[in-house]
Amino acid sequence: MSVKKRAFSINIEEAAVDFFNHLLQEKPRIPVFVPLILIAWAIERWVFSASTWVPLALAVWTTIQYGRYQRKLLVEDLDKKWKRIILNVSPITPLEHCEWLNKLLTEVWSNYFNPKFSIRISAIVEKRLKLRKPRLLERVELQEFSLGSCPPSLALQGMRWSTIGDQRFLQLGFDWDTNEMSILLLAKLAKPLIGTARIVINSLHIKGDLLASPILDGKALLYSFVSTPEVRIGVAFGSGGSQSLPATEWPGVSSWLEKLFTDTLAKTMVEPRRRCFTLPAVDLRKKAVGGIIYIRVISANKLSRSCFKTCRRQPNGTSNGCSEDNFDDKDLQTFVEVEIEELTRRTDVRLGSTPRWDAPFNMVLHDNAGTLRFNLYESCPNNVRCDYLASCEIKLRHVEDDSTIMWAIGPDSGVIAKQAQFCGEEIEMVVPFEGHNSGELKVSVVVKEWQYSDGSHSLNSLRSSSSQQSINGSPNFQLRTGRKINVTVVEGKDLAAKDKSGKFDPYIKLQYGKVVQKTRTVHTPNPVWNQTFEFDEIGGGEYLKLKGFSEEIFGDENIGSAHVNLEGLVEGSVRDVWIPLERVRSGELRLQISVRADDQEGSKGSGLGLGNGWIELVLIEGRDLVAADVRGTSDPFVRVHYGNFKKKTKVIYKTLNPQWNQTLEFADDGSQLMLYVKDHNALLPTSSIGECVVEYQRLPPNQMADKWIPLQGVKRGEIHIQITRKVPEMQKRQSLDSEPSLSKLHQIPIQVRSSSYIMTEK
Repeated sequence: MSVKKRAFSINIEEAAVDFFNHLLQEKPRIPVFVPLILIAWAIERWVFSASTWVPLALAVWTTIQYGRYQRKLLVEDLDKKWKRIILNVSPITPLEHCEWLNKLLTEVWSNYFNPKFSIRISAIVEKRLKLRKPRLLERVELQEFSLGSCPPSLALQGMRWSTIGDQRFLQLGFDWDTNEMSILLLAKLAKPLIGTARIVINSLHIKGDLLASPILDGKALLYSFVSTPEVRIGVAFGSGGSQSLPATEWPGVSSWLEKLFTDTLAKTMVEPRRRCFTLPAVDLRKKAVGGIIYIRVISANKLSRSCFKTCRRQPNGTSNGCSEDNFDDKDLQTFVEVEIEELTRRTDVRLGSTPRWDAPFNMVLHDNAGTLRFNLYESCPNNVRCDYLASCEIKLRHVEDDSTIMWAIGPDSGVIAKQAQFCGEEIEMVVPFEGHNSGELKVSVVVKEWQYSDGSHSLNSLRSSSSQQSINGSPNFQLRTGRKINVTVVEGKDLAAKDKSGKFDPYIKLQYGKVVQKTRTVHTPNPVWNQTFEFDEIGGGEYLKLKGFSEEIFGDENIGSAHVNLEGLVEGSVRDVWIPLERVRSGELRLQISVRADDQEGSKGSGLGLGNGWIELVLIEGRDLVAADVRGTSDPFVRVHYGNFKKKTKVIYKTLNPQWNQTLEFADDGSQLMLYVKDHNALLPTSSIGECVVEYQRLPPNQMADKWIPLQGVKRGEIHIQITRKVPEMQKRQSLDSEPSLSKLHQIPIQVRSSSYIMTEK
């Protein structure tokens, strides 16, 4: 209680001091009256006694002054609240200096934002490098990507909030001038020239104005540049190997890289193109590599020739070929073309200013994000050509909590954003056409499923065979090399037959890597092939390419193409999918895709020498290997030599401590067993990072030896193996019940061996 009384008395004293200070400010003449009051009090006490009106008048006056003081405090408090309300609803707020933001960004950049943004931006750059490269270069490979330790500077001149419609935008400057980044490219010259070189981007300058807008109650953030930013890059050239060119500048490469950076920014994050940064509450740590999307173009509204009159140009910049004449808006005949990546589909033609199509399409996405573009065309009577009128876009992105965010440009450059919490949820959006005050399109989007890099699907309940799980529920990761992919071309439907005579003889070409296969020719627009083709699996995200043709006398006609993502295939499961054909109006192919282990690798076939047994070698891991790359890492794999037997493991990228967990078996003929550890390089010859000899001849039969073997020829490095000399005769003598016979051992399903391999990994 004493503590509370002391605190209360302190508060009273502070309030009294504030009040008297206020009186001195408001009534500066009060100190003059203090002596007069003291004289009056002395006269009243010792000379003659006055009535009680003097202290009463003083008390009343003090009360009035204290009331004025309290009203002033209330007014100041209301003014502060009003200013905060004005700041929240004002179209443009005052500039706010934010040195603290740059200090905070400097502290967290190296350990958080740099690795996160480096991974995300490197994936975008890799795709752009594949799509756009100068004719001088045959191939460009991104070997290293790091944004460095110097973060960009934000809002050096301050930042402010602005309101467009119902959406709030944060405007701030963006200035990034760094020479600490490290982007390493390995380039190979196109024929007839020969040579390779390393291209190093060591400095970058980007300057522009950023817009950021929170959406979906803070679950995501949209960001973009107001206009195309100023971009400058510094490029250095180095040698690339034994057939490398001198370390001099290649003509046109610097300007190409600068244009590549500028165009990538302009096409992905310059208004009105906005990128999305998700902020999920839960991260399931799954990487989506593709998805199946169901799109329904429902209707359009407020279509008018007058609103499209000033913007009637084709997407490629060419003018229209259809005259307006004196048609009324009721005579407007329009259709919509839906486009995602290289896949396009088209609705039927409908009449009027409010056409209704209700046209459904199945579309395929080959990444965790994509852009749905809807192009509106006018179909002109008695004219083959169609007039481009307008377009709009819906962007979608997989979120780490297994939901899907969709956003588009709203009226007055606002934002339309919605979120599908699960696959199969239908999202309807009414999107205005870009650049027009009227005209809008109503569409429905359903993400049927997301496909993940581990082979699982977001809708496992609908596909029981889509993903096999290990005992503890984690995905059953399979080897990326040494497997066979079986592709069955089952049937096709609605293939685009362009021959007016009605003759249609379709066939399909399949290309995977450098291997090309072809189906037989059938004679119907809805063919059934049921042909199976086998390919050796290729790592690195290689796509299966499909091209459809119809046999013609004067050259076969192209009837569409597609590319299929084969990541995440699981042994023992079959992926049954319909693939829409690209660059045509209609057509789909049904494929059944499966994968199995290579029978020649790790199997006990007829050439194992069953009388003498076999050697079982498990290559588990390596540690402390030497760095073969300039970035301080290696891409190690092991090449095994045993007599005439030569095999290699999968490649583990960018590590000095790889884990292979791969089993090899071969006939025991007493040959020397050599292990060569190599560094993988896509363009240049592989380099050695150590070798060793495995002594196994003195091992007891059917007893496993677990050992770490130092690598020879290098300064450091070890390899962890398990080796067993299998002797079937001794196994039979041990127990007929406890161990399977050799003939049964050959029949162990691949799934069981795969699951045991996974448990070994763990």
